[in-house]
Amino acid sequence: MIAESASPLLSVSGAGHHYGNRFGCRGVSFDLWPGEVLAVVGESGSGKSTLLGMLSQRLNIDEGSVHYQTAEGQMTDLATLSEPEVRRLWRTEWGFVHQNAAEGLRMHVSAGGNVGEPLMANGARHYGKIRARAADWLQRVEILADRIDETPATFSGGMRQRVQIARNLVFGPRLVFMDEPTSGLDVSVQAKLLDLIRSLVADLGLAVVVVTHDLAVARLISHRTLVMQGGQVVEQGLTDRVLDDPQAAYTQLLVSSILKG
Repeated sequence: MIAESASPLLSVSGAGHHYGNRFGCRGVSFDLWPGEVLAVVGESGSGKSTLLGMLSQRLNIDEGSVHYQTAEGQMTDLATLSEPEVRRLWRTEWGFVHQNAAEGLRMHVSAGGNVGEPLMANGARHYGKIRARAADWLQRVEILADRIDETPATFSGGMRQRVQIARNLVFGPRLVFMDEPTSGLDVSVQAKLLDLIRSLVADLGLAVVVVTHDLAVARLISHRTLVMQGGQVVEQGLTDRVLDDPQAAYTQLLVSSILKG
């Protein structure tokens, strides 16, 4: 459910990032509201991953602006933040779910340790309480309690993603970035994981930006969809409208290719 708010959580205006003389994305504008899920779709090389990197401050904002409404209610220009200020957002307000769970987990630390670490980073010190919170979150992502002391290195790909999701949600973020969270998984595992993500996002009222090449993922979990081609946005709107009645020729081709497939 999208929360009522006087201002968007994320406000992007004419934003772009370049690699040398080439723009990875440019001229991107949209607002993201509290509790809203935005899917960014397009083929490989469309600029969607560059956009995600820029929004999450893993890449510089080279043109335009990206403003974020902090927990204190201030609209902050992300380009003006220092590295410690960005790290604080990552620790307290932002999460990032990687396509490859190994990039977002410590693979040889226990599942419980992975989920508990963000709590410790936010000041928690009572081992029993940290372990209980970690156990609760592992249960919420449907990992059996008796596997809390096993490492992600021993888990399947789908289970690793579940641990990564728990690690990113345990501290109560306001905004979560997801980069192809179900890519590379078996179809049946993808479906279960998407159901889990959709349920958790709705329960927690999270705002999410999810990058995906799979239009079925966009349809299942997003309120709005932004379509990218050649580093630019060619269409955006309510997900059902974009996918059922695409206006841009490129979006029509994307939807048509899915239907034919």
